[in-house]
Amino acid sequence: MRRTMAEVTMLKRMTTIDKQEILEEIRRNGTKEQKVIQVLEKNNRLSWEEDGIVYMEGRMYIQNNKKLKEKILQKNHNSVDVGHLGQ
Repeated sequence: MRRTMAEVTMLKRMTTIDKQEILEEIRRNGTKEQKVIQVLEKNNRLSWEEDGIVYMEGRMYIQNNKKLKEKILQKNHNSVDVGHLGQ
């Protein structure tokens, strides 16, 4: 399984439980915008789907889901090692 820089950066800041929770939520949501479906159908090396996660141009695709995006931001942006602490 290959990992992208975006995924590695996001995941190394989270606990194992947080990582699995986020990835499972992405898989469960599973909705894809028509534009994303078209890109995947082109079957190029820049975009692919692996284990229920879509990658586009080396980045993990996050569905247009406000709650999920907010959760990812909170887990990464408000952590102690980033230094923002929710402000």
